[in-house]
This record gives sequence, C-alpha cells and structure tokens, in this order.
Amino acid sequence: MNTKSFIIGGLVGGLVDWLLGWLFYGILFADKFPQPEEDSNAMLFITFGCFAFGFFISYIYNRWAQISTFGTGLKAGAVIGLFFALTSNAFRMAQETVPDYEMAGIDIAIGIIMTAIVGGVIGAVSGKVK
Repeated sequence: MNTKSFIIGGLVGGLVDWLLGWLFYGILFADKFPQPEEDSNAMLFITFGCFAFGFFISYIYNRWAQISTFGTGLKAGAVIGLFFALTSNAFRMAQETVPDYEMAGIDIAIGIIMTAIVGGVIGAVSGKVK
C-alpha cells in the first residue's frame, strides 16, 4: 500500500465528504434532517466522522482494490454508498416508533451520490499521487 496516497486520499476524501454533507444535509435537505445545535459538539463529531469515512474509502482503494481513477472510484463509491446507507438507515429505522420511509429513501440516495463523488475524488487523487 502506498502510504502517501492513502493519507492524501483520506484527507481529501474527508474534506469532500464534509463539504458534500454541508451541501446536502445543511442546505438542500435542511428541512428534512435535524440540524445540530449551535452549542453542541455535533460539528466536531460530524467532522471526525467525515474524515474517518474518507480514510476508510482511501484504505479500501489503496490497500485492496488498487483503484486509481475517478471513474472506477465513482463506481466503487456508489456501491459502497448504497450498502453503507442501507445499513445505517435500517438501524436508524429500527429505533424509530414510526419509521420515516421517505427520509430513508432520500438519505439512501444522498449516501450513494456523496460516496460516489468521494470515491471518485479519492480514486483520482490516488492515481495522481502514485
């Protein structure tokens, strides 16, 4: 595994994930998803989660899949996003008294799109750094 590619890909991927999350959850679908309180540590944890996810995708691409192009990263990211979003929404809906299927569908679509873009960027970065 190329450590430099993994680190740079993880950092760039985490940043892209954070920016896309702000766009989708904070602006485009802010009325559908709860917003963090101003005085909470939510943004710290959201930021940590975005960068952890960026490094997760970068690790898969660099260690196991040798993905190094935007197109391949985009496709792999869409598949990872689908399964990740299905899993997290199934667990979230299991905790709800009345599951919100519309919110789950929107979140799954957002997860696929975001992870595809993050995956594409990480794939492109990995290809350039190698």
